[in-house]
Amino acid sequence: VAAALILFIALVTAAAASMDAPRISKEELKSRLGDKNVVIIDVRIDSDWAMSDSKIKGAVREEPLQVASWAGKYPKNKTIVLYCA
Repeated sequence: VAAALILFIALVTAAAASMDAPRISKEELKSRLGDKNVVIIDVRIDSDWAMSDSKIKGAVREEPLQVASWAGKYPKNKTIVLYCA
């Protein structure tokens, strides 16, 4: 129960913070696949990622609850796209 509560709080916090983040449509992302200035990061939880047959080729997989440990390794001069679907 505690883990579920922590996950819920983290997701709500992330959702609130992302309200100011720019959005990109699927069509625009498709047109930018392979662009060296775009970094695509898959932030689905382990079980969702493992069970999915929908993965974007070239995307990097990162743990969604460990953002602080990996966020700094991506260049700030590139477009960073996070996805979880």
